[in-house]
Amino acid sequence: MARLLLQFRTFNWCDSGFGKQAACHLDSMGFKVFASVLDLQSAGAKELRQRCSPSLTLLQMDLTKPEDIRKAQQLVQPQTARTGLWGLVNNAGFDDTIADAELSPLCKFRTCMDVNFFGTLELTKALLPLLRSARGRIVTVSSPAGDMPYPCLAAYGASKAALTLLMDTFRSELEPWGVKVSVILPGYFKTVENPGLRMRKEQLLASLPADLLQAYGEEYIHEINKQFVKFMKTANEDLSSVVNSITDALIAASPAARYYPGVGMWLIYFIHHYLPSIIRDLFLKAFFINQKLPRALQPKQQNGPAPPWATAPDSPTLRPGHQPLASCEPAALTQQGRRGQLTPAGAVT
Repeated sequence: MARLLLQFRTFNWCDSGFGKQAACHLDSMGFKVFASVLDLQSAGAKELRQRCSPSLTLLQMDLTKPEDIRKAQQLVQPQTARTGLWGLVNNAGFDDTIADAELSPLCKFRTCMDVNFFGTLELTKALLPLLRSARGRIVTVSSPAGDMPYPCLAAYGASKAALTLLMDTFRSELEPWGVKVSVILPGYFKTVENPGLRMRKEQLLASLPADLLQAYGEEYIHEINKQFVKFMKTANEDLSSVVNSITDALIAASPAARYYPGVGMWLIYFIHHYLPSIIRDLFLKAFFINQKLPRALQPKQQNGPAPPWATAPDSPTLRPGHQPLASCEPAALTQQGRRGQLTPAGAVT
């Protein structure tokens, strides 16, 4: 019986989505599955116990805690010492901030890197001796946000970009050992409910410096979160294409280096690779989040129509009852001054 370790998400609702579906599917295929969850008493963990065979083993693991990773390694190693570990499925994902990079607190970048990159790196390195022994597989669920600049996902996207490059490097370096490495880049699927989005938006607003909040405006942050919630409603609830990609990466004789499950992923990557970046950026804004102008960049509101005499200096329009005044400057000086007039951009015309 081939041994697999599946790493789940590290939210409180971690035992859900791709990881749960993949664990159940692989267990039904006869694999010995070690499934890591954040909370052994969560509803998802209880569901796994009910749906899967007695051979499935749940491991409590927080990827940000090295001691949890060591405990998992110590539990798995005796059970795989003879056969090795056939597969590791990395499925950790964390992001709780929907905002521009400038608006995202630095701690959010660090948390995303700790979970999505460093935690996955530490677990993979800890299990590599067992994977090399079995000439096994490493399958990692990353994100297109690590390849393309999805608006308002800078912290998440940066961590996934690092993760994807790490796995590409592992794929090259472990090839002589017979270990095959694949990356899954899914489209948008509904994997978890996100009840705390509004609360985190309010926390972000409360944490921003006054000058930064004034420059962008509260309405700017409300709008991008509103668009994100709207986008979430379009997510695909059928996770089978992702589960099938994970399974193929584990059992195919020659697994692909990258899998792109999800409707329209070929189009997104075609635009990304072959069209100008401005076209890709416009597509992502139309498809995902289209930020409005920050408050500081919006045109100033006028209280009413400007009076007819409030025009450019060279305009012949006169105030009522006034006669035109002759210039006090010599003609040559006037012409020279006009030739040297500055434009708003500071360029001499």
